[in-house]
Amino acid sequence: MSDIDEMKMRRLDLTSLLVFLALMRLRKATAVAEAMGLTQSSISHTLGRLRDAFGDELFLRRPHGLEPTAIATGLEPRVRAAVDLLREALSDPSPFDAATSTRTLRIGAFDAEQALLAPGLIGGVRRQAPGMRVVMRPQGRDEGLAALASGELDLLVGYFWRLDEEFSCEPLYADSYLTVARDGHPWFDGPATPERFCRFGHVVVSPRGDLSGVVDRSLQGLGLSRDVVAALPHFLPALAALAGSDLVATLPARLVQRFAPGFGLRFSEPPVSLRALPITMVRHRRDLRSGPVGWLCGMLREVSESAP
Repeated sequence: MSDIDEMKMRRLDLTSLLVFLALMRLRKATAVAEAMGLTQSSISHTLGRLRDAFGDELFLRRPHGLEPTAIATGLEPRVRAAVDLLREALSDPSPFDAATSTRTLRIGAFDAEQALLAPGLIGGVRRQAPGMRVVMRPQGRDEGLAALASGELDLLVGYFWRLDEEFSCEPLYADSYLTVARDGHPWFDGPATPERFCRFGHVVVSPRGDLSGVVDRSLQGLGLSRDVVAALPHFLPALAALAGSDLVATLPARLVQRFAPGFGLRFSEPPVSLRALPITMVRHRRDLRSGPVGWLCGMLREVSESAP
């Protein structure tokens, strides 16, 4: 496109094109202004921009109204085609049909959310959308949001806070915490006090290898600290480590209730007050009207409601 063409396009907008088509149809500026809810002055200014952009009078004043020039008559079908394309782009997309889709859905989530949601999600996809595929990737906050922004991921699931405006966040479920240890651990034989809690060795889950977390912040408020002897990047390995040691851990309640018995572990309420753990779905705002991503969010809602 030449520089002069670029300059011409910058003088126009959708309203200008709609005014042009209305003038071709009604042939009177007053009628166009009334039909479009604009002032006669704005119609006059718009017509001036059109004439400047196309380098032609476009409409000649006659006693009966406005008469289009040969240039205007030739432009009409092309302008109408351009407006129709814009209308089509702005109209509602075709309904998404999961049953016939072959889309691959890419989700970022830590292993706790993967373990809780993947069985129901995969089962639901197999029943309702047999041609679709599900890919789950372990993603932390920053790298996950970057992947979402670049289009590498369709959705993020987890605990997120202070999101930029380019992302949309929807609550999925609320979680809490439970303290978990092997069956027969002495923790379960005495009073569940913060002081006694701190006497045992602890495991934390931290993808970055941090040796402290939400529990330690609560203990600090009481003037206490615990002995964190290990940090693991994932939750299920932490449960396995507890099964073969005298360590304890305080982990998301849904995960503990679902998987701790399989490792021979018991659990109880933690002896300190901990904030709620809201698990959310995050998508990029460009996908707010995406049929596949909307369907995926609906499926995850169903799974989270029915998960034990």
